[in-house]
Amino acid sequence: MYKKQMTLQRITSYLLLAAAALVFVYSIGMLTDLYRSFNFFASWKETHRYYFEGAKIYIDMHPFNRELTVASIILILSAVSLFVFRSHDRRKYYVANYITIVSNAIINIGVSVWALVNVFTYKYKFVNETDFEGFKKAAERYKFPYLSPEDTFWFDIAAVVFAILLVITALSLFNLCFKIYLMKAERKLLEEGKEA
Repeated sequence: MYKKQMTLQRITSYLLLAAAALVFVYSIGMLTDLYRSFNFFASWKETHRYYFEGAKIYIDMHPFNRELTVASIILILSAVSLFVFRSHDRRKYYVANYITIVSNAIINIGVSVWALVNVFTYKYKFVNETDFEGFKKAAERYKFPYLSPEDTFWFDIAAVVFAILLVITALSLFNLCFKIYLMKAERKLLEEGKEA
């Protein structure tokens, strides 16, 4: 049983690191479509020239995008801490292992909830506050890519990215409970052996 738990322990640690890296990649690509289509029009606002309603979302999302990139780096460092304290291959856990696993889970859940709330708020603004008629005319006139209200890939993919992170976090917490159960069972067997 210990062998299976140790395998699961190793796998979840590597998966947490991979999921954190996936969040980083997502944060880098999140504004890709908006950049290609909205950057030129959004910058017109700064010079008080014509722009279509809703182009400003590209500018508005920049602070959140920067914060998400920083948060993804924190996720990566948090996942790396599992390897620093050898939570991936230690047979017996110590206080530091419990702290790193639980704090990693708290950080992952916190970042996921915060990111999803923000991403879907911006998606709502993109779909409902953008003048797509004005955007289409401006895109055709200046030969820029046009995004329709259905072009929400980078908003929608956030649900998949953070669902992966949350599922692996849940697996990590399950593994921790499994480890505690096995450690207690082993301690009980050792005490029974001493008494015999």
